[in-house]
Amino acid sequence: MKESSKSNKYRDAYFFDTYLSGKVIDIGGGSDPVTENVEVFDLDQGDAQNISLYKDKETYDCVYSSHCLEHMKDAPKALSQWWDLVKPGGYMIIIVPHEDLYEQMIWPSVNSTGDYCHQFTFRLGGDTSWSPVSIDIKNLISSLKNSLIVSSEIQDENYDYDLLGKKLSPVGRKIYKWRRSESNTKRWISEMVYDFFHDTFWINSKRKTGRPIDQTTWNALAQIQVVAKKL
Repeated sequence: MKESSKSNKYRDAYFFDTYLSGKVIDIGGGSDPVTENVEVFDLDQGDAQNISLYKDKETYDCVYSSHCLEHMKDAPKALSQWWDLVKPGGYMIIIVPHEDLYEQMIWPSVNSTGDYCHQFTFRLGGDTSWSPVSIDIKNLISSLKNSLIVSSEIQDENYDYDLLGKKLSPVGRKIYKWRRSESNTKRWISEMVYDFFHDTFWINSKRKTGRPIDQTTWNALAQIQVVAKKL
């Protein structure tokens, strides 16, 4: 889904110059690194759950990870090791799915299945959650030694709250997914009928079966971003 590329559209020069300069590692960057000059650490490079086996402590000016922490078997332990990689004065940027916007109050996550499925959900603040595996990501990062939270925010650009929790018929899901198709014909059809179906049927749908709409398959963000500095 190339979440880093999508997120970069809403980041200014200050963000890149301040937080993503110097020696940067992108944990889970895969084929979509946050910038061209970062060092990518993904499955081909090793196990991010135990990154201390591969990388030395305090060797990076920035540790960046987008949509990777939720796949770790032990998220707090993994995050602690990622934090160890940051130099004093450096930064860690963590982006995770927002449990309400992405999982939409369903667990296990229907939008993440298979061997690399989500192990945790994440919220920003709040003492309770509908999810049995919920983590307050800001609180978790705040608990790291010598950490100072620079910023924390929910990023929901292009997210349609009218579709939150809605389930579409197979035809409706096909129309929705065609918006991202490589076929010009499918994209044209989707653009022609999308608004009609959205306004007439989808936001009024009371379907109880099927899967919720994963808006991140299009151009929406449904995530939390936390930036921390190591003192």
